[in-house]
Amino acid sequence: MLAAATAVLLVLHAEVPNRVGNLGSLLETFLPWLGLALPVLLVWGLLRRSALALAVLLLPVLLWADLFGGLLSDRSAAGGDLTVLSHNVNAQNADPAATARDIVASHADVVALEELTATALPVYERALAAAYPYRAVRGTVALWSRYPVTGTRAVDIKIGWVRALRTEVRTPRGPLAVYVAHLPSVRVKFDAGFTADQRDNSAEALGEAIADERLGRVVLLGDLNGTMNDRSLANITSQMRSAQGAAGDGMGFSWPASFPLARIDQIMTKGVTPVSSWVLPATGSDHLPVAARVRL
Repeated sequence: MLAAATAVLLVLHAEVPNRVGNLGSLLETFLPWLGLALPVLLVWGLLRRSALALAVLLLPVLLWADLFGGLLSDRSAAGGDLTVLSHNVNAQNADPAATARDIVASHADVVALEELTATALPVYERALAAAYPYRAVRGTVALWSRYPVTGTRAVDIKIGWVRALRTEVRTPRGPLAVYVAHLPSVRVKFDAGFTADQRDNSAEALGEAIADERLGRVVLLGDLNGTMNDRSLANITSQMRSAQGAAGDGMGFSWPASFPLARIDQIMTKGVTPVSSWVLPATGSDHLPVAARVRL
């Protein structure tokens, strides 16, 4: 019975309704972790010496392998023209200077930071200036670049203050539109379920902005507070590809840093080819930095 239920959730997760507590999105956020039930069910079937239980278990095993098995392999390749990095640096970060040093040590060409505070911003500006002479700052998000940036503007994601920007990076291979975004946080509450409505509205608005982008080459960097499986990000994920999904090595979970459970920090591309993607070691943040090498 449990094996059959696991199979049903894997194949019909999109049918779990969001009307009550956004349960569908909550399931999709942690969907890969359904795989933990499989070895438990295997042991149970072996202990019971039940051929039927083991036969039924084969279905969720095959479904999980089809959905996530490919993520366990190394999909990266050599080459690429540009290294991009995204990091939610955490407003409560006790040592932003150390985090900035870690970012410089990554040797990324373009760096997006989210959850910047008025106090921490000057620290990052001083620490990153030598390696990244060009920057774009709007609200609590910012971008630093080795190459000139132009056309920077805030992106309205319908939350009343600025947590997203769009800028154009003048790379040696031509212009690249870069969006940096920090979508609203989500919470799991006993009385309200998965509180994600504000995040969902912001995702719709961000997806519309990217769809209207005039440049053909686009990179989105940021903390989207959602995974690629979450249907509520469909307005974004339907038009962009995940660098981690296309060219990563492993699941690429980025949050929380102490025990990563989900990939909510995203690097996504349109008209650009990811060739490798990876998660960097922990800094002073509760998120792990994520990076990718892309071919323009």
